[in-house]
Amino acid sequence: MTGTPQAQASEGRKARPEHLSHVIFIAASAAMGGFLFGYDSAVINGAVVGIRDRFEVGPELLAQVIAAALIGCAIGAATAGRIADRIGRIRVMQIAAVLFTASGIGSALPFALWDLAMWRIVGGVAIGMASVIAPAYIAEVSPSVYRGRLASFQQAAIVTGIAVSQLVNWSILTIADGDQRGEIGGLEAWQWMLGVEAVPAVIYGLVSFVIPESPRYLISIGQYAQARTVLRDVEGKAVDLDKRVVEIEENMRHERKPSFKDLLGGRFLFLPIVWIGIGLSVFQQLVGINVIFYYSSSLWQSVGVNPESSFLYSFETSIVNIIGTVIAMLFVDRIGRKPLVLIGSVGMALSLGLAAWAFSYKTEVGDQVSLPSLQGTVALFAANFFVLFFALSWGVVVWVLLGEMFPGKIRAAALGVAASAQWIANWLITVTFPTLSDWNLSGAYVIYTVFAVLSIPFILKWVPETKGKALEEMG
Repeated sequence: MTGTPQAQASEGRKARPEHLSHVIFIAASAAMGGFLFGYDSAVINGAVVGIRDRFEVGPELLAQVIAAALIGCAIGAATAGRIADRIGRIRVMQIAAVLFTASGIGSALPFALWDLAMWRIVGGVAIGMASVIAPAYIAEVSPSVYRGRLASFQQAAIVTGIAVSQLVNWSILTIADGDQRGEIGGLEAWQWMLGVEAVPAVIYGLVSFVIPESPRYLISIGQYAQARTVLRDVEGKAVDLDKRVVEIEENMRHERKPSFKDLLGGRFLFLPIVWIGIGLSVFQQLVGINVIFYYSSSLWQSVGVNPESSFLYSFETSIVNIIGTVIAMLFVDRIGRKPLVLIGSVGMALSLGLAAWAFSYKTEVGDQVSLPSLQGTVALFAANFFVLFFALSWGVVVWVLLGEMFPGKIRAAALGVAASAQWIANWLITVTFPTLSDWNLSGAYVIYTVFAVLSIPFILKWVPETKGKALEEMG
């Protein structure tokens, strides 16, 4: 024993940063980028039918407009890091806030389909920037003892943004008497759904003016006095500020930015570990998770559910997503990465298989589409269990693994390749679902089930367990 419980508690209080509430505020403010990431990604779910009917487009063209944001995501993610190193993390947040605001307003007031697609791309650039800058900034301003929990704010903010977007969509649809093209104040309901995003985007921009710049960036441009002030505010007065500045500066001096050629090796182009990262990213998308977040409202309507109920189901699914994310955060360090993704793969395969079976009973009589009562209930439960198993496993754990499994000298470059593969797979699923569902909705879910099943041997054979290992051990 090192002392009485009271003494140990006292030591714990002393070890805690003096301005923890300030640090939490900073991390939560930065994580608003994650909130907008989730909101912008999922809000289109409520507008799909309205956009289709307003512009009288078929499923292929509609899918291209919905997926247009993913083009911007790739651009934003690829450029955010370099821009942040030149002008600072806070400036990148402010640029993203402007782009989110412009995208929300522009998407709400399109004069043509191509115009809407352009604003979707602008929003995608903002998403890509937010997906890179928020976790990087939070890691750089967080005291090491709280870094893991504060970093989880980003994922929590993303799933909250998804849920809020569905609640907003449902509320607007209710005001419009269940009609996505119902008029509210001179605009159609789907336009309000897309336009409301401007409100949190403006708040995000305003908040960025009251949080400090990253001490790492300030040191990189020679602003040592400001860096010390930020370090004192986030790590407490007891820290040796001069020593911390020297540590950060020394670490930056020895860093070497990896290049693409560092990832190459052997006859299969990339190093094996890079292919594993690409595989994780691709499987995460090919199970069809974003079909739920982009198309769930129109999906439920396609099997006979009335519009208001379909929006409520979408919101309910978003709450399940939050619950699953919390479960993952609680257990990823307890039971390990591989067991968690294996549990998720098995659960997703079973859930998707049940959904495929249920949707095979879809019937059409004239303009009326329906599922039998039993199959409709099974489809609803299967969709929720699919999201739950995804959220408690692949939704969180893939990003943990990608951050841990690569050797330090290639980590940043390998992460970039894996993230690019993820956006491409996301785009592929997004643009193909409307056509697949028109062809055979049950068949589409059979395809997603096959990918969930294939992910199991992939995990068992190739994915390493990183629980309890230092990053320096990844070789």
